[in-house]
Amino acid sequence: MKKYWSFFRMRFLGSLQYRAAAWAGIATQFAWGFMKLLMYRAFYEAGPAAFPMEFSQLATYIWLQQAFLMLFNTWRYDNDIFESITTGGVAYELSRPVPVYSMWFVKCIASRVASTALRCLPVLVVAFLLPAPYRLNTPESAGVFLVFLLSLAAASALVMALQMLVYIATFYTLSPLGVRIVVTVLSDFLMGQLIPLEFFPEAFRKVVELTPFAAMQNLPLQIYCGTVAGSALTQALALQGFWLIALVGCGILWMRRSLRRVVVQGG
Repeated sequence: MKKYWSFFRMRFLGSLQYRAAAWAGIATQFAWGFMKLLMYRAFYEAGPAAFPMEFSQLATYIWLQQAFLMLFNTWRYDNDIFESITTGGVAYELSRPVPVYSMWFVKCIASRVASTALRCLPVLVVAFLLPAPYRLNTPESAGVFLVFLLSLAAASALVMALQMLVYIATFYTLSPLGVRIVVTVLSDFLMGQLIPLEFFPEAFRKVVELTPFAAMQNLPLQIYCGTVAGSALTQALALQGFWLIALVGCGILWMRRSLRRVVVQGG
């Protein structure tokens, strides 16, 4: 465990140095948050009864989405990992007494946590101070908030597990670009990055909720907003845990199989 903490700490501290990029990201996230709110507000004023969420819940959903964007986004990859695979530099990773999958997983998680630490607090504070109904609301209880944090951590790990599959797929392709584009577009849509899953047609939404994408962002945000509770919440958390174990397990097994294909200097 100590070696993994060392990898996490080095990447975390290294990522904290990009403060200028963080401020630019904060400005961008505020801009997107306000644009989404104004767009949805126009729709709600035309017919609020047609929407499955109250506008105050939607505002909370959007601000949480922006605050924790760096945990959820699927378009951010570590280009050093892609380069190490395509150039053969992965051979140096194999010489370390640490499983490659675990090392990459921890380093990428550390980078995401550091970026989130730099960006989330300003977004949350300003969003909380906005007037109703545009403000960030507090959760119903401390228990709901604790469940939200648990689901948030699992969702972040689930996103990372999905991206690990993209890294591993690079062992079998000439370029990772195609796989990255497909996974990013598909996951952004199905995880609620573009619109909340509650706005999908019911039949389609029920199918999406069975996939790992729904557990990557939509679930923790819906928990915070109070739109999922009781037995539905228990089932959703169990499904989230199942997909996390399944994707990590598949990633570890696929990584072991892929590393057998690695040939260094023709040997």
